[in-house]
Amino acid sequence: MSEPQPRGHGYRSLPRARRFTYGVGHMLNDLCASMWFSYLLVYFHKVVNFSNVLAGQLLMVGQVSDALCTPFVGYESDRTKSGCGYGRRKIWHLVGTVCVACSFPFIFNLCITCSKSPDWAQFIYYAPFVVIFQFGWASTQISHLALIPDLASSPSLRVELNAIRYAFTVLANVAVYAIAWLLLGLEDRSNHHDLSPEDADEFRNLAFIAIGIGLLFSFIFHMGTKEPLRPNRAESVTEDEPIIQEDEENELIVKKKIRRKKMSWKCWLKEVQFYQVALLYMCTRLMVNMSQVYMPLYLTDTLNLDKAYIATIPLVTYLSGFLSSFAMKAVNKAVGRKMTFFLGVMCVLFACDWMWVPNIGLQVYGAAVLLGVGGSTVLVTSLSMTADLIGENLESGAFVYGAMSFTDKLSNGLAVTLVQTLHPCSDENTMCKQAPCDSTESVCCDACQSYYQEVMVFVPGGVGLLALLVLATMIFKPIGIKTEGVMHEKSMQQSDGGEVETLQQTCQSSDSEV
Repeated sequence: MSEPQPRGHGYRSLPRARRFTYGVGHMLNDLCASMWFSYLLVYFHKVVNFSNVLAGQLLMVGQVSDALCTPFVGYESDRTKSGCGYGRRKIWHLVGTVCVACSFPFIFNLCITCSKSPDWAQFIYYAPFVVIFQFGWASTQISHLALIPDLASSPSLRVELNAIRYAFTVLANVAVYAIAWLLLGLEDRSNHHDLSPEDADEFRNLAFIAIGIGLLFSFIFHMGTKEPLRPNRAESVTEDEPIIQEDEENELIVKKKIRRKKMSWKCWLKEVQFYQVALLYMCTRLMVNMSQVYMPLYLTDTLNLDKAYIATIPLVTYLSGFLSSFAMKAVNKAVGRKMTFFLGVMCVLFACDWMWVPNIGLQVYGAAVLLGVGGSTVLVTSLSMTADLIGENLESGAFVYGAMSFTDKLSNGLAVTLVQTLHPCSDENTMCKQAPCDSTESVCCDACQSYYQEVMVFVPGGVGLLALLVLATMIFKPIGIKTEGVMHEKSMQQSDGGEVETLQQTCQSSDSEV
């Protein structure tokens, strides 16, 4: 048999340069997200002097806005038509970039002309900027994720793109923490070691630097990434010619005669795997984001470390994640998606167990390394699982990513609000560093000091155990095999041992024919 040649919608190679330009497309979001999750609470609580509850409510406004925007953006992104040589995903990416760049600097800046106003008035001032920022963030995130199935047809290439994307996410976080360390740790205009309103200028400068770097990389993404322009597809697609694809082991699979129906959002809601993958993604984001949100407060309030450590400890976490991301493709190929996810969760659980030890001091660096490796592993793997779930149903890929992000944002917002409400000093009359608390102490009571240790242990740890339970329900069924209108598909697998004819299943809508 002669060597088959790629045709139709078969295997698509992607030049290394375009893999790079795709990978940097989320840098602006990542830089802003790093500041949002790591410093929003500590900034509004200790610099702006909001109460614990009010700071948590502002973050909740952002998370709910993002949660509501993501399904809308995903749905509209799938419906948007390409125009003027610009793909539908890049159109939404550009819209999101503009919104983020125009709104984010106002969030980490003192209220213009109203910094002495009551807290409720300042809350009203900040809220619209938070909503605009979260809409732009959602637009950029969903369009960038939805490009992965469009650019990569093979599972191994999708894992690689996710790994490259996460590597730049880590680099963005490293940049934020390194700059924060320079601004907070090396400045000597005062001798104070705790965060206070005097540090407002440092956070403002950090926000402007993040926006400038992010816009540069967004420009590289738009100039270097060529989105495949897809015409509006007919309701069914039949292809009689062979289609060349790669499986996870990079073996050629020649598929013959495919009849495929579109997967609408209603079809996705009938898929059990859709909810399983959504739960895994939600747990992943809760583990990563909640540890990122409360690590600075754990360092300053529980361990009583200098304010410079709120930059250096997260820096170690993300450097560990960055280094481990290079092994993701090989590990996924060696042990599979599910085992890789299991190993990542175990790293997070070990880190939580380590932080339960009282007064660990600088041993927190070891826990930070485990958090970085575990967080990187589960995040890259869960995104790869989402791409596997979508498969060749690219017409609704953005909706799937939007739905996943909806669970992520809403659950994170609710979790932060609950944690802030349960804080022993949540009432503004008993705020840390305010009467009747001792102003010479960084925390006002023993319960306040140990609270963030409990948060860092029980929240990521409990969510990790939940993720393992969800993973256990997915062991016996490959990801991407859908039940809504299953269709059988004949294929020829070509390997070193010759050609083996196999019978595979592809998922189509309920009116598909076998």
